[in-house]
Amino acid sequence: MYKVYPGFLCLVFLLGCSLTLVKAQVIVPVTDTAKQHVFNYGEIQYYVEDGNRLNISQISNPAFSGKFKSNLNPTPQLKNINATYWYRITLNQSIATKNNWILEFFDQTIDSITVYSPTAYNRYTVTQLGSNRPFADRLYRHKNFGLNLNNDLKKQNVYYFRLRSNQSANVIIVLRSVNWFISYALDEYFFFGIFYGMILVFGLYNFMMFIAMRQRQYLYYIVYNLSIGLYEMCTDGIAYQYLWQMAPAWNHYAYGIALFLASIFATLFAQSLLNLKVNAPRFNNIVNGILISRCIFFLACLFINRAWFEYKIVEFIPLSFSYAAGCYILHKGYRPARFFLIGYSFLFFGFVIKTLIALNIWWLPVTALNFYSLSFCFIMEMLFITFAIGDRLRLFKREKDQAQERMIKQLQKNEELKDMLNKRLEEQVAVRTQEIMAQSSVIAIQNTELTQVNKLLQQQAEEISRMNVILEKDNLLLHNDIEKVTHDRVMLTDVDFEEFSRIYPDKETCFKFMAEIKWVNGYTCKKCANDHYGNGHQPYSRRCSKCGYEESVIAHTILQNTRIPINKAFYIIFLMYSTKGQISSHKLSEILSIRQSTCWAYSTRIKKIMEGMKKGLRNAGSKGWSKLVMETMSTK
Repeated sequence: MYKVYPGFLCLVFLLGCSLTLVKAQVIVPVTDTAKQHVFNYGEIQYYVEDGNRLNISQISNPAFSGKFKSNLNPTPQLKNINATYWYRITLNQSIATKNNWILEFFDQTIDSITVYSPTAYNRYTVTQLGSNRPFADRLYRHKNFGLNLNNDLKKQNVYYFRLRSNQSANVIIVLRSVNWFISYALDEYFFFGIFYGMILVFGLYNFMMFIAMRQRQYLYYIVYNLSIGLYEMCTDGIAYQYLWQMAPAWNHYAYGIALFLASIFATLFAQSLLNLKVNAPRFNNIVNGILISRCIFFLACLFINRAWFEYKIVEFIPLSFSYAAGCYILHKGYRPARFFLIGYSFLFFGFVIKTLIALNIWWLPVTALNFYSLSFCFIMEMLFITFAIGDRLRLFKREKDQAQERMIKQLQKNEELKDMLNKRLEEQVAVRTQEIMAQSSVIAIQNTELTQVNKLLQQQAEEISRMNVILEKDNLLLHNDIEKVTHDRVMLTDVDFEEFSRIYPDKETCFKFMAEIKWVNGYTCKKCANDHYGNGHQPYSRRCSKCGYEESVIAHTILQNTRIPINKAFYIIFLMYSTKGQISSHKLSEILSIRQSTCWAYSTRIKKIMEGMKKGLRNAGSKGWSKLVMETMSTK
């Protein structure tokens, strides 16, 4: 006889229990101790029907019960679009509960859901849900599908679900109390508002950048952001709720159109931001080929077989090549690519999570955290891409400044070259004069013969003197031109406050400038119209010699009673003029370290004055801001 060990018996018993648990369905209790419960693993059993012939009577028959299998994955998934999927769950409703309960389906892309709820007479009530049905037919005006549970059934109840869909979907079934559902839904829509609001803010910011810079990359990024927002609205069910409630057919392929636009314009934006045409021509050619191939595949999905929209994995190709191009460009030293790579790393990570969930190889249950992981990654990607755009603008500004410095250096070299030529010419004239004087004795003997030659030499000397005078004038003009170029460079639109202060460094300089403009046509007392004056107590102020009225240089101007430094007020007027009033008060506050409310008040007054003198400022050029100051004085 064989000897049986107790340990072996225990092992066999545990294995038997495990197999029984795997095969048997886990019963979920409905109690007030839990606000919600997400069904997964053995709590859901399924049966896949080839076709669409079975009804609830056949499915619920005890003889058919053995054909249901326990779910072995964290979350069930619809894969075969031609099959009908039957699911069932068992709820223990024998426990007394004060809450009202609902069953909610979390994936909004399922086309048809038929729910068979048990009744007191061993029958079933039928509830039709799904994205194929009009949104107005839903019990709750919410993006998810939901139905109420009957609390009067004080026993264990089996619920059956019949699902069909034209695209793969996750079957995420959640049991929630109505109170928790309302609280959860409000919080969810609040975060949706933040998410889609940030997309609109990023889009508006890039639209303003496009107006200012006139670069197509900003338009690419705007369309990309809006496409991402539309894709997320399609997958969240928000688009069906707010955009096409009466057109359920759009749910079958609208996400594919949005994903195509996002892929195309994200690639175009990366191509433009990284400047692949110059920095990486080979990558640029490959990216062009990918763009053409993606467009052909989109047309095939749209006009041949819309089920091909399901192959979202193709988005890995443009995303991967854009990421590889960013790595290559960063390796070559192009600094804006660093933020681009960080943003695309978030996007790549979120896309991987979504793909793993779609392929049902995600090892964790699908929750709101990982279900909306791609949305969070989109926000992070947009944030870092904005940093990349700012980095590129700083690079452009630095290149522009370097070009201006090179121009000034070239003008200085030209002046040095002219000085050197003048010096050589003078040396040659001096040498020639010495030679003539050395031969004076010979010239005296041959004076008669060389009289005409002397006259010719005298004419040449006069011509040389005239040339020297002309060269001195040219040198003076060149010196003035260099000073003018330096002044004009400081008056450029993108000059910072430090450079501006080189011309107007202090209060004394600003008062002198305003006095020259204010009394350019002479002084007239505003009290008695007297035109004789003396110096006042304040710098550059004037006191009437007749009535004693003292008028400061900033009196009756936009700068009267100003509480900020006068050179900063000058700089505000200069920036408002150079940007045509487009600079914001927040930007002025950041540049000048002045409160935003103060900057807003000054910029608003200046905008009104500029609006009233559009014609006068139209062709004013770089001197227009001083004309603005003078006109302001006259109007005030």
